[in-house]
Amino acid sequence: MNVNCPICSKSVSWGAQSPYRPFCSKKCQLIDLGEWASEDRKIAADPEPSDKPEALDIEEIEAMLAKQQDDFFKH
Repeated sequence: MNVNCPICSKSVSWGAQSPYRPFCSKKCQLIDLGEWASEDRKIAADPEPSDKPEALDIEEIEAMLAKQQDDFFKH
């Protein structure tokens, strides 16, 4: 069975005679490794939950500021 090298698209025989399979050469294997290491390639995933707090409305913000001990926040 033959496959195409993921980097240069050269045909590669899938077997023991091709030690870098699915790559055609060590060079293409290292190019691919470099792309993964630099995050040019990545596996798509669900977005991670955000650490950001949910949006607050203006009344909630004003209530939080009113509870502050410092007079700076009070007018």
